[in-house]
Amino acid sequence: MNEILSRYCPRTEFAGYEDFFENYRCRVPENFNFAYDVVDEWARLQPDKPALVWTNDSGIMKTYTFGDIKGQSDRAANALRSLGIEKGDVVMLILKQRPEVWVLMTALAKIGAVCIPGTFQLTQKDLVYRCNRAEVKLLVTVDDGELLDNIRGALPHCGRLKTAAVVGDTVPPGFIDMRGAIAGAEERFTRPMGAGAVQTRDPMLIYFSSGTTGMPKMVLHNYSLPLGHIVTAKYWQCVEDGAVHLTQSDSGWAKFAWGKIYGQWICGAIIGVYDTEKFTPQGMLAALDRLRPRTFCAPATIFRFLIKEDLSGHDFSYIKHTSVAGEPLSPEVYHRFKEMTGLEIREGFGQSETSVLAAAFMWLTVKPGSMGKPAPLFGLKLLDEEGAACDDGITGVISAANTGTDSPSLEAPPKIPGLFCGYRKDEEITREAWQNGVYRTGDMAWRDSDGYYWFVGRNDDVIKCSGYRIGPFEVESALMEHPSVLECAVTAAPDPLRGQIVKATVVLARGFEPSEALVHELQNHVKRVTAPYKYPRIVEFVCELPKTVSGKIQRNLIRKQDWDGPPRPEGGGIV
Repeated sequence: MNEILSRYCPRTEFAGYEDFFENYRCRVPENFNFAYDVVDEWARLQPDKPALVWTNDSGIMKTYTFGDIKGQSDRAANALRSLGIEKGDVVMLILKQRPEVWVLMTALAKIGAVCIPGTFQLTQKDLVYRCNRAEVKLLVTVDDGELLDNIRGALPHCGRLKTAAVVGDTVPPGFIDMRGAIAGAEERFTRPMGAGAVQTRDPMLIYFSSGTTGMPKMVLHNYSLPLGHIVTAKYWQCVEDGAVHLTQSDSGWAKFAWGKIYGQWICGAIIGVYDTEKFTPQGMLAALDRLRPRTFCAPATIFRFLIKEDLSGHDFSYIKHTSVAGEPLSPEVYHRFKEMTGLEIREGFGQSETSVLAAAFMWLTVKPGSMGKPAPLFGLKLLDEEGAACDDGITGVISAANTGTDSPSLEAPPKIPGLFCGYRKDEEITREAWQNGVYRTGDMAWRDSDGYYWFVGRNDDVIKCSGYRIGPFEVESALMEHPSVLECAVTAAPDPLRGQIVKATVVLARGFEPSEALVHELQNHVKRVTAPYKYPRIVEFVCELPKTVSGKIQRNLIRKQDWDGPPRPEGGGIV
């Protein structure tokens, strides 16, 4: 039995989904701290237990034990203290997938400081906004030349942030050598007591979440978040104690919290790390062969690219379970990947604000294209615009109930581990999202007669054309069935007659060229495989789609034509 997991879950094994849904419980102590109660506890019980196996594009491999992580995080906590970081201070980490991510996130939790993970794609403007909005006291970054230039330009405009620390072989003048500071720090860090002790309701983590309108919001989580990800790791990703789990995600995104630290270490899994500078299908395949994960989770984009490769020379028998989250996976990709590898992909759904809300859990038969059934504890339901529950087949807003509080805050946080506390410094937006103890996610779905949920799109993404409501995912799924389509994004385009029309932005597979004939072929294909009124009246061909580092397509930028995309190939734009 996993001694750590059993401390928080009175039952860990279930006879089936219904048993799991009705009887899963999670104990949340008042002073839970992931750093001490999980990482340091594994180090005490089994100091040589592998915690992390790391590789990069050069094929270098490194393994770290829980004893290593405990020792280095103690030193890092002392180093951070020497730099003036105390309980409640805010520190931003932009570290890609360097091993220091795990060390510093653990160290910040030991101090009780607040961590803001950030992506290396942040511009100078992004950095100024985030640092001032969150009152960042210290920024720790990788030694990326363009990123360092952006930080230099941002520092004079960041009120509380005066300098930054660098993790890397080369530390420019004016920056702090973070690796040197950790190496030179004291070896032992003692858990604070009294006023310095961390309580579960204290702030732990902030994600800046970009919506379709306005500036990014600060999604605030407290110290209960890691316990919420037990369901994510054990019952959806199906991680195993002592086996490698690989979730492919940059450390700047919430998918990292979902798949690369919290639930996985509680369950005793070894976290697999592929620290790549730029994703390529060939690099991903080589990393999989080196890491040999028992369980593998990736965004839909990675699976879309993998099925376009020749996988015949790869033996994936070491993988026993595969999952996807971040955005919906089209049935075509599911079927093709299973045909090529024998592996079925189990979808999961959630947000930066939550742990997994619904998934094709281990006991369920997969329905390709469905996000599965609700996770326990959240009281998941679909609500219409008036707040009434939707019947089967009716599209509504995915909502989480039974939160234990009508107005979440740090003083009265949600009772369910894994559910965010609110949007920091945005009380009005928080009140709009939480109504009468119900969190309305803004994502739309419908439920079939078997209780499976089917994603439609963000409320802002749903296309309203001539009185019809068209979900972009169903059109994208239809397009993905055509051999010429490598990936695509469907969005609304304004139209004076119909209000909105369907637009498809398409990246072509190798061997296909844009043409007016191909536009009509794609339009007719959609008419054949789904309702004719859903076909894209505009088809635009591009070389690539705008994405987050985690691989999620940024449809809001496509709608606004607000991204510096690559040159468009000839053809397309046919209405």
